[in-house]
Amino acid sequence: MPTEQQNKQQDKELEREEPKPHRRWTAANIVTVIRIFLIPVWYAVAMMNPISVQGEFSPSLLGVAIFYIVLALTDKLDGYLARSRNEVTTFGKFLDPIADKLVVVFALVFLLQINLTDALLLLIVIAREFLVAGLRMVTASKGVVVAASNLGKAKTFTTMAGISGMLLVRCLPPEVGLTVVLPLSLTLLVVAMILTLWSGIDYFVKCWKYLAD
Repeated sequence: MPTEQQNKQQDKELEREEPKPHRRWTAANIVTVIRIFLIPVWYAVAMMNPISVQGEFSPSLLGVAIFYIVLALTDKLDGYLARSRNEVTTFGKFLDPIADKLVVVFALVFLLQINLTDALLLLIVIAREFLVAGLRMVTASKGVVVAASNLGKAKTFTTMAGISGMLLVRCLPPEVGLTVVLPLSLTLLVVAMILTLWSGIDYFVKCWKYLAD
């Protein structure tokens, strides 16, 4: 016959096994959802700047650049919250990469419209994301969640850094923006394009075994 101590131990084990309510809506995931909702807001604000669309230097673009940098940095915030609070969830692993992709794609579309980037980079990014999204659906159907790799994280950081620099080009005096920031930002975007292709291939290789049947 089980003793009182054994009963207490069993109760504790049952409490540990009981799923936490509303585990999906952690602080980190709430930050990610807010970031997703703010992305189209940023794009709308950016497109309200008529001077930038005409291709002229625009000090008013500084607000757009700062807004974007804040959106990019919140990726670190939700990641920190998830790890520090021990709230890494499957929902967060699914949602965070989506937020990163939207931040990048919306910004590249805007840069393309103001003639500060090439359509090739946008096409490569979109093609890679379609590939990864398809692979994610296949692995998810098999109960497997593939989290972002270090290569993918490096790609995201480099892309966002390059985009931030391109947005700052027209906020600075020409002797700084055109001679320093622009070449550096273009270099970052070229590196980002290479990492985009590389990480896409790496993701495909990792998921290949799930495509066998």
